[in-house]
Amino acid sequence: MCIRDRAGSVPVVVARERSDGAVVAASQGASVILMDDGFQNSALIKDAALIVIDSHRGVGNGSVFPAGPLRAPLALQIARTDALVVVGDGSAADGIAAQIAAQGGTVLRARLVPQAASVEALRGRRVLAFAGIGDPARFVATLRASGVEVVEQRAFADHHPFTAEELAELAAAARRGGLTLVTTEKDLARIGRAAASLGVEIVTLAVTLAFDDEAALRLFLLDRLNRARAERLAARR
Repeated sequence: MCIRDRAGSVPVVVARERSDGAVVAASQGASVILMDDGFQNSALIKDAALIVIDSHRGVGNGSVFPAGPLRAPLALQIARTDALVVVGDGSAADGIAAQIAAQGGTVLRARLVPQAASVEALRGRRVLAFAGIGDPARFVATLRASGVEVVEQRAFADHHPFTAEELAELAAAARRGGLTLVTTEKDLARIGRAAASLGVEIVTLAVTLAFDDEAALRLFLLDRLNRARAERLAARR
């Protein structure tokens, strides 16, 4: 399935198989394909592979699930990494960053910055924060760091499919406490039209990933794109 982003300019392909999605993207005129959560997928040959690590959580206990948070052994993943994005000002990812830098990879530092309009919309409100993302605690911490009064919080598993009963309970808790429900944009997208039937407002905290060195990010991407084009031109000769 091919849809458009909010600006209507970029094709967004949703496909069960990555290879099928790439075919659809190419048919829509795409010359560059950016995969979300495709690092471990082997269906497509990648010109650049990036991983993102939270600077405070790191990689947890370093074990592969179900014993830990990793999807594959760490050493194998580091070997295939071209660039690492470390989010936040913690030090839990410093060891991995050093390994990737030592093998010639690029290390980029970034932070989540709440959008001013979102923070202003929550100013003066007492909120019930809920999220079904990889690190709900970070979402709550971001709210509090922005000056938002978080009275209650609910944490759900990553990619959690909210049920009608769960949403009704959240709405009831918000009404009891005179609280505003606040969640992430990602969670609200999963909730979808069900939000309209709750009888209470759900506000989102929009954030932007701001890179400390945007020029380094651009140089990395341009280098990889130019290298890929050169390899394809050489293969056609």
